[in-house]
Amino acid sequence: MLKVSGLVKTVPGGRKLFEGLDLSLAPGEFVAVTGESGAGKSTLLNLIAGLDSPDAGSVQVAGTDIASLDDDGRTRLRRDRIGFVFQAFHVLPHLDLAHNVALPLALQGRDADESLVAARAMLESVGLGGRGGAYPRELSGGELQRVAVARALVHAPGLILADEPTGNLDPETAARTLSLFVDRVRDAGAAVLLVTHSAVAAAAADRTLVLSPTGLVERG
Repeated sequence: MLKVSGLVKTVPGGRKLFEGLDLSLAPGEFVAVTGESGAGKSTLLNLIAGLDSPDAGSVQVAGTDIASLDDDGRTRLRRDRIGFVFQAFHVLPHLDLAHNVALPLALQGRDADESLVAARAMLESVGLGGRGGAYPRELSGGELQRVAVARALVHAPGLILADEPTGNLDPETAARTLSLFVDRVRDAGAAVLLVTHSAVAAAAADRTLVLSPTGLVERG
């Protein structure tokens, strides 16, 4: 589902975030990436998603080399193949929960009524059944992250990219949200790449990799 080969990224000023970075994820595999602040974890996700370009190396998602795509092609790849879960939720405040979750399906041009049915089913799966008409301002942080998880999964992507998804939550809420996230992505059979500072979150993965300037090193 994901194959990263020989990735090199340099930041302004000439400092190399990493070089020679290799990574492979099989369908259904859950991998956590940890590392010090500034190591480039979020940058790595941006490179994988085609939101940024490496200095060298390649990224393939579901067999497609991102470098071979133009901007529209990269947008379609993200729309169809990748689900995102962010620390800051990125739930749209002017849309109710059902329309927030249905957004990836709307971007794919799916039927509006069918999209809302699928969105409400996903909300049910994350414990927010019957809340489709509510607005983000009515929800707690943990509930908002559940909405973000539902939105990431509603279009059945093969790859989930998660950037500190429990970073804005208190420890108890973070633990509950992490458990739900793990259960839902495993049910979906998606490959998951989670970047995190949290040892608890990393422990939920099948394996943990540490990001350093020389690439990724397996922990334990």
